[in-house]
Amino acid sequence: MRRIDAIGIAIGVFAAGGIAYLLLNFAGLDDVSAGIWSQVLLVGGVLGWTLSYLWRVSNANMTYHQQIKDYEEAVLQKRLEEMTPEELEKLQAEIEAEKEQA
Repeated sequence: MRRIDAIGIAIGVFAAGGIAYLLLNFAGLDDVSAGIWSQVLLVGGVLGWTLSYLWRVSNANMTYHQQIKDYEEAVLQKRLEEMTPEELEKLQAEIEAEKEQA
């Protein structure tokens, strides 16, 4: 994430809080109640986002992990393409031998 993206997200969160306050105030809540409820909504949203982030981290379902996996698969595919038919046969025999041992 770039710095400008983080700044944009922060401005968006503050704008969402202001909009929530105005909507709640327009709906008939007094200033204090509208402020409290808009803060409750924002804190709930931030906590929900944080919990979803922690869930993705614990399950290794992050962009970084996916990039590493894709890179490793590309490297292995390139190595397989560069192997001679004799090397491929040898590798296949090793794999079958390991399957029989398991």
